[in-house]
Amino acid sequence: MTDGSPGPARRSIAPPSVLGDPDRLRALSDTGLDAAPDEAFDRFARLVSDLLDVPVALVSLVSADRQFFPGAVGLPQPWSEHRQTPLSHSFCQHVVDIEVPMVLPDARLYPRVRDNLAIDDLGVVAYAGMPLTDLSGRVLGSLCAIDSKPRAWTAAQLRTLADLAAACSSELRLRIALDGAQEARRRVVQAHERLELLAGVSETLAGTLDVGTALRRLAATMVPLLADWCLLTLIGPNGLPREVVSVHRDPARAADVDRFGELLRTGLSSESSIRAVLRTGQPRLGSVASLADVTRGTTDPEMASIASRLGIASYLSVPVRGVGGTVLGAITLVNGGQRQQFDDRDLLTAVDIGRRAGQAVGNSSMYGEQRHVAEVLQHSMLPRLPVVAELELAARYQPAADRVEVGGDWYDAFVQPDGDVIAAIGDVAGHDIEAAATMGQLRNLVRGNAFGRPDAVGSLMSNLDGAIRGLRLPIAATATLVRICPQRSGVHEVTWSNAGHPPALVVRVGGAVEALEATPEPLLGLARPSPRSSRSTSLATGDTLLLYTDGLIERRDRSIDEGLAELVGRLTGTDTLPLDDLCDLLLTSIGHREDDTALLAVRAR
Repeated sequence: MTDGSPGPARRSIAPPSVLGDPDRLRALSDTGLDAAPDEAFDRFARLVSDLLDVPVALVSLVSADRQFFPGAVGLPQPWSEHRQTPLSHSFCQHVVDIEVPMVLPDARLYPRVRDNLAIDDLGVVAYAGMPLTDLSGRVLGSLCAIDSKPRAWTAAQLRTLADLAAACSSELRLRIALDGAQEARRRVVQAHERLELLAGVSETLAGTLDVGTALRRLAATMVPLLADWCLLTLIGPNGLPREVVSVHRDPARAADVDRFGELLRTGLSSESSIRAVLRTGQPRLGSVASLADVTRGTTDPEMASIASRLGIASYLSVPVRGVGGTVLGAITLVNGGQRQQFDDRDLLTAVDIGRRAGQAVGNSSMYGEQRHVAEVLQHSMLPRLPVVAELELAARYQPAADRVEVGGDWYDAFVQPDGDVIAAIGDVAGHDIEAAATMGQLRNLVRGNAFGRPDAVGSLMSNLDGAIRGLRLPIAATATLVRICPQRSGVHEVTWSNAGHPPALVVRVGGAVEALEATPEPLLGLARPSPRSSRSTSLATGDTLLLYTDGLIERRDRSIDEGLAELVGRLTGTDTLPLDDLCDLLLTSIGHREDDTALLAVRAR
């Protein structure tokens, strides 16, 4: 005998049907034992060998297709190394079948076992096996004594073997109970993790109103906590995938999973589980899956090839439902072979996530529509800048991030009949439709009050204040009003008046930055009239005047003065930067926008 493979069988005998009983196999699995030495069960084998004076003793557990020995003494090679045999070499399978002790003084004389290959290959002649049972009485295997010659087993020997089998069965039951306790503990931990996951999903989805951002964050939340990889699919008006977000737990598989998501948009067949979920709104659970499922569900052979690299052994797919139960998309989770298969608990968790995701997607879609309307409305209220030979003008307006509301930030610039340019910027309190409407009124008042009048800007600001009070307009606003007198000589006179607004800045040729500070004067629209002053400076060719609202400098974590100092530092040395590039630079440097921002830049030519 040179290896562990069985020799030619004398007669093919089907294994007993009881070996495949699911409950018995589950209990066998719960012992946690396999074809590897276990000190406790090796000790039982040694006791049997010593007390019964036999050369071979085994703690043999029998599965549906093999027997294995967590306890063994005296097995010849290679069986002692492998610690298992096929059923063709198993006497213990018959103990499992008959559920009572099997005692054979000479196995060669008994029809049930005389053709068993263990007689020749393992030298089994005399055999005595006692059932090893779980708490429900299911026979998992046998504690057996084996001799290579005929033997008359005594009653004392069989009683000793039975007592040892009872103790061995108790040890098996303890292992099963321990596994059950560990499984219960695992389920408690898993339930806690799922509650944390659901709470995290809600927090994740509530943290943004952008659909794409919400889907990416949701995918990152579920992988790897719930799955090895996932696909988040949103459908278009035709009911087919429009947007797919895909994530894998292994960063090295990012390109593969992205490609799979890209192909999924157009590569699903009529038998696809994802399409079935999108069509019916019913979840699907594939607790056992293979590449055949991918091949059947796709029209592009590349998808199966990619799936083989990503790993697929189990999957589930659930609908993402919006208001009224409308199916907006699907969440598909996939596990590879190294991870536990999905079960009904996973499906319920995923269904709950799909419901929460549907609410977030619906809110995000509504937000997107409202934000678009708001931005169109806001920009419709902002003017077209005039063209002036001696001056270059540029302006920007940017609403706050993740907010639908229009706001009260505004800017304006227009040319007087005498050629002077009036520039203004302001901020009406509030971030809603009412604030935007008030802003529109204030801008029109500025134009009506200033156009065609040569008054100093301080007087214009006082007149504006009086008009607000006289018309009883509910306006509270900061503003800066500037008059620029373009000169062909290249030096332009500038006068300004500031009503509680952040100071204008001038970037001089050479890169130095000058703040147009003035004695603080109250906001527009206060109950009592306040005198308004005019201040003056000049712009030489290449100098840039910057008017802006506080969204450019205000943050929750710092003071206005700190924000202004940072802005001055950012502007220093930007005198050669094209005006549009300068405006874009200022907006992109804000990061997360906490407030609306308007800015107006004027450069002397």
